[in-house]
Order: sequence, then C-alpha cells, then structure tokens
Amino acid sequence: MKRKGLDPIPSNIPRAAGIYLSVIVIGNLVWETLQLPLYAIWQDGTVLQQAIAVTHCTVGDVLIASTSLGLALLTVGSRDWPVRYFARVALVATVAGLGYTVFSEWQNVNVLGSWSYSQLMPIIAVGDAQIGVSPLLQWIVLPPASFLLMRNYLPTGSCSNGRTG
Repeated sequence: MKRKGLDPIPSNIPRAAGIYLSVIVIGNLVWETLQLPLYAIWQDGTVLQQAIAVTHCTVGDVLIASTSLGLALLTVGSRDWPVRYFARVALVATVAGLGYTVFSEWQNVNVLGSWSYSQLMPIIAVGDAQIGVSPLLQWIVLPPASFLLMRNYLPTGSCSNGRTG
C-alpha cells in the first residue's frame, strides 16, 4: 500500500542488503572459525569457550557490517542503490568496518585485555599498540567480496553494469 506523499523504497535495496548481509554472516563465521588458532583462546579455552567466542565475534561482525552499510547508504547512497553509487557505498561501508575493527582490536587487546593473540598472529605494531593482521584482512577482503557476490545475485538491471558511482 502506497502512503500519501511517500514513495516506497525500491525493492532492490532491501533485497541487496539482505543478500550482502547473508554473505557477510557466512563469510565471517568461516573467517572467525579459521582464525581461531591466531588467538590465545585456541590453546587456553575449552571447546565451548571457543564456540562461544566464534559465535560472539560473528554476531559482532554482522553488527559492524550492518551499521557500516547503513551509514554508507545514508551518507553516499541513493534510493536507486545499488543501481547508482554501488562502488561508493561499498567503499564507505568497507572503510567504516575496517576503521571500527582497528579501534576495537586496539581497545580490546591493548587497553582492556578482553582477548589476546597467540604467537601465530601476524601483528602490525603502531607505537606500543599491536593490531592483528588477520582481523584487518577480514575487513579488507570480506565486505568487498560480499558486495560483489551480492551484485552478481541480483536480477539483471538491479545493478548497473557500467558506471557504479
């Protein structure tokens, strides 16, 4: 039902976001599971603690991705997304997720001690702070890959094949 004075949201936005977030869920669940040996909980935790950590981190990743997508759509998107401004939204969402991840890793590893890396984690040192390479790669690889997969699963015409904004 169309409300007076308001245009409905084009149907491709919810579908595109749904596909993107579905891929994000699967990708982050796999990534979190595979990178578990890079954290101390791999050796120090029980199987239940490890399962809870993977679940907790995957849920957190989905919240980060959802928020980043929402912010990107609000700041650089359009009602015609993903037909228009596909690349802009993907870039802003990826950078926002990566930025939050850098802050979160710094805070949780270096300030709060909420988790720690194992000796296997490649680390980037920024002053006295240490940031794991794997979570950085996670946010450099998964969002763009998820956007591209989302784009491929939308019906023809839902995304532009030429200019992506």
